[in-house]
Amino acid sequence: MTAFCVMKLLCQATRNENRYAKRFFGTLLTQTPQKRVFSPFWMVVPDPRKSTVFGLTQPFCTAEKSHTEPKRKAAFGSVGRRIPYRILHVINQDGESLGNMHRAEALKLMDQHDLKLVLLRENADPPVYRLMTGQQIHEEKLKRAEKKKASPKPGMVQKELSFSSAIAKNDLETKTKQIAQWIEKKYHVKVTIRQAKDSNTDMFMLFDQILETVSEKATYLSKPKVTREGVSTCILRHMSDKELKAHQKMEKQKNGTVKKDENEDLKSNELHQ
Repeated sequence: MTAFCVMKLLCQATRNENRYAKRFFGTLLTQTPQKRVFSPFWMVVPDPRKSTVFGLTQPFCTAEKSHTEPKRKAAFGSVGRRIPYRILHVINQDGESLGNMHRAEALKLMDQHDLKLVLLRENADPPVYRLMTGQQIHEEKLKRAEKKKASPKPGMVQKELSFSSAIAKNDLETKTKQIAQWIEKKYHVKVTIRQAKDSNTDMFMLFDQILETVSEKATYLSKPKVTREGVSTCILRHMSDKELKAHQKMEKQKNGTVKKDENEDLKSNELHQ
């Protein structure tokens, strides 16, 4: 009787074990693959000479690591003869489209006219290249540097003022005072002047006049330039400590020269008398 009971209990335990195993592995099979991160855990390391030893494993992750770094934007300039693309869209030195052509043909044109190939738009299909002279490349680099310099840096506050070239004297003084307050707070100030109809006022003289009133602390970040017909802009910024010292030194030298000239004039007048 005892043996029968023992056998029954063993059979029941076996059935329960099989049922739990099926349930466990069935759940694992139906789960979708996910990124799993395993934290450090203790594992048993058998050692025949000693009793059971426990060791700490290193954490690991099942996710694949990406070794590809983001592609950096190539600097503007001649690419030489290193062209990875087979078909290109080529623009000549005058800005006219020459259509799509094989890179060998583009290199041939470059050699024939003693020009340089410059990559303009790599993401286009096909990529756009332009044939340019060394002088054109230099001028374009200067333009891009000026544009980058004029764009406000992250965290930098830029204020804007816009008015007509026919602005009244009192209104200009008010605008200039506002600019001086912003410069004092070390803001960048973008000034835009629109050429008024029937006005002969030189917009660039207005820019110089504004700068003259704040010249003790401000200078041009971006010099006055025509952005479109009848509209000119400039950007003013606060001088750095080094620039302020140089400016003050120059003013002292200028004042010293003026006083010296005045003294010489007085002595000359005394001699004539």
